[in-house]
Amino acid sequence: MDAQGRGRADNIDPADQWVLNPDTGEYELRLTASAPQSSVPGPRRPQAPRTDADADAPRRTAGREAAAQVPGQRRRRGEPEPPAGRRSRRPVKKKSKAKTVLLWTGGSMAFVLVVASAAGYLYVKHLNDNITSVSDDGASTGGFSKDKAINLLVIGTDKRTGKGNEGYGDAGSVGHADTNILLHISKDRSNATALSIPRDLIVDVPDCPTEQPDGSQKVIPGTADVRFNTSLGQDGRTASCTVRTVTELTGIKPDNFMVADFNAVKTLTDAVGGVDVCLAKDIDDSDSHLKLSKGTHSISGETALAFVRTRHSVGFGGDLSRIQLQQQFLSALMRKLSSNSTLTSPTKLLKLAEVGTKALTVDSQLDNIGKLKDLGLELGKLNPKNLTFTTVPVIDNPAEKVKVTVVLNDTKAPPVFAAIKDDVSFTAVKKKQAQASKDAAAARLEGAKAEASAVRVRILNGGAPPGSAQETLSWLQNDEGVLKSENAGNAPAPLARTTLEYAPDQADQARELASLMGLSGSALKPGKSVTNSQGVPAMTLTLGKDFQGAGVPLTTPTKAPEVDSKTTADKVTCAK
Repeated sequence: MDAQGRGRADNIDPADQWVLNPDTGEYELRLTASAPQSSVPGPRRPQAPRTDADADAPRRTAGREAAAQVPGQRRRRGEPEPPAGRRSRRPVKKKSKAKTVLLWTGGSMAFVLVVASAAGYLYVKHLNDNITSVSDDGASTGGFSKDKAINLLVIGTDKRTGKGNEGYGDAGSVGHADTNILLHISKDRSNATALSIPRDLIVDVPDCPTEQPDGSQKVIPGTADVRFNTSLGQDGRTASCTVRTVTELTGIKPDNFMVADFNAVKTLTDAVGGVDVCLAKDIDDSDSHLKLSKGTHSISGETALAFVRTRHSVGFGGDLSRIQLQQQFLSALMRKLSSNSTLTSPTKLLKLAEVGTKALTVDSQLDNIGKLKDLGLELGKLNPKNLTFTTVPVIDNPAEKVKVTVVLNDTKAPPVFAAIKDDVSFTAVKKKQAQASKDAAAARLEGAKAEASAVRVRILNGGAPPGSAQETLSWLQNDEGVLKSENAGNAPAPLARTTLEYAPDQADQARELASLMGLSGSALKPGKSVTNSQGVPAMTLTLGKDFQGAGVPLTTPTKAPEVDSKTTADKVTCAK
């Protein structure tokens, strides 16, 4: 039987034969009762050579198994067949329906291996062949982890490749970082923040070691005071350079990245049957080619692309106004991906798998279906109502008479970056486990405090700017009266956050030093003391990368800062 005919009965599409079993929460291959089958095809596996004598044996065996199969019941390998006409009484473990959500396309990947394993090894190989990956050049963390928070950078380029895209904007664009979203998924998967980074934000693009087509390495020189979108495409920069720029800007190092072009918007919306968006007024934009009346519309294909490209007809007519449209679009796409109409349709899911693997370019840590599936499963744990969209706080560039670009709002932006880095939710999510951890950390600060003169501490530099240990020592001794302190040089390894390790009998000293320095309870690490240069037990203060100067509080925020605008993925906000 050829590939197209495999599993087909009465001209039924094979994808339509996959049915959701409500008892198990899994998809199973169901054959019509009116069309007896000689076999139930499974995954294609390598087989040992067979003789002519046993060539027909598998067909006979498969035919008996298919005849004895009871719909909705699965039998393990080696388990005896149940008597004819009687169901097994073995209890079936019920599973809840998975909510699969992922920015752009990744959510469909959570289903891919389930379908592909039944469709055959060749289909998995086909999907793997669809995937385009590029080196992360050491710019990322090396890939997401299932037991940690996830930071995924999603980049939409303005490259005009693909059928029908030549007429949009600059036909000769090399593909800049036109749309940029840093997606942070909390460690406990209870919430997420999608932070849009304006393409016209003035930043410093760092030096970028970049793998060349021939496999060699080349360092592309950085540039100061340029638009963020030049971090990709300009001077041969790849997406890994955009990752480095995000790290430089926010202090947050992405785990992975995905890059999508114009075709991704068109093909993905077609695959899910369109997404619903809302306009507060009529729009007829000659630049983006969007022409829609006021109200709610289901858009896909060219219209969806026009929607995310529109800026002159909404808000103030700039890139910040377009970001709001893009956030609305992505919210709608996520709702559609997580809807029952998508999750219960094998045809749609297979189409998403096909389209998704072709539409995206991913980093070298996500270069196969298995890895994308694992990422999709992690993101699928998220409820859309706890996904917050917001934008990096910016102000108009004061150096320009005609306002075209923007710069960071130095007052509002750092707290937003800190909240994401510290895994603080922008939505009101009740997290019992996280709260218990916070309560335990806060308890370390409660109790009697020693006099400053009684505090003994060794100070190490564990990633802070050079000279920070000596600066802190001088401040403690001269301003705070902590005279029994000393500079112990550099720590064995850098730390992301400042820590204070102490023995149980030094808890009162730890509380006093934490009070003086503005340390949070989570920075206090009960452990053991060390011996200082005078041979006396002392605590160890290690200044991490979060250190901002002697006397600057390092308290970890417990509540996200207020931002000018934010929306959640479960709500529809009409664009004005």
